[in-house]
Amino acid sequence: MKTIGLIGGMSWESTVSYYQIINETVKNRLGGLHSAKLLMYSVDFAEIEECQSSGDWDKSGEILGAAAMVLQNAGAELIVICTNTMHKVVPAIEKTISVPIIHIADATADALQSAGIKTAALLGTKYTMTQDFYKERLEKRGISVLVPNGEDIETVNRVIYEELCRGVVSAASRGEYVRIIGELKQRGAEGVILGCTEIGMLVNGECSPLPVFDTTIIHAERAAEFSMGE
Repeated sequence: MKTIGLIGGMSWESTVSYYQIINETVKNRLGGLHSAKLLMYSVDFAEIEECQSSGDWDKSGEILGAAAMVLQNAGAELIVICTNTMHKVVPAIEKTISVPIIHIADATADALQSAGIKTAALLGTKYTMTQDFYKERLEKRGISVLVPNGEDIETVNRVIYEELCRGVVSAASRGEYVRIIGELKQRGAEGVILGCTEIGMLVNGECSPLPVFDTTIIHAERAAEFSMGE
């Protein structure tokens, strides 16, 4: 079993889910008392968010690149970034390390294709929804991506940063997300990507008008499978 290096803390609420899902996946595959070999570097999310809001992606890439190097030097054989948005700086991180990074968009594309989804709605931070670093990765796999309109993009983003990243789960916000997903369904979406690792705290398959693809679950399971050579 390979040792997984987790870069977490963005936010720590969803990083907890990564730890749990990875270990549950290993236990279910291998049985007995097996658990995952894990190292974690948890960053201060306030520093990362400041870089995001100011557009200083180079600095955030340096911070996460340094974290990845610490994990590699400590024995990590693969790196998992426990957030969607910060995959924007994967190219910068890859320049600092020699071990592979399990890309969240690639794992999500695999899941969508396995389910026969050709057009997917994408919810996430405003950076993930409006910039190309994530959508292009899906589109290169033949998956069309739909995002909310401008006002709803702001609503989705606000709930992530002002509520979910602070551990707040609101029924009113869940209603807004469900409404937005319903509108994306009307536009032709066949499934919805929960493209922020906190959204699964708010929305699941029971309340969503579309089949849900929770990137936290998809990414964590892929990391566990990769570590076991699957």
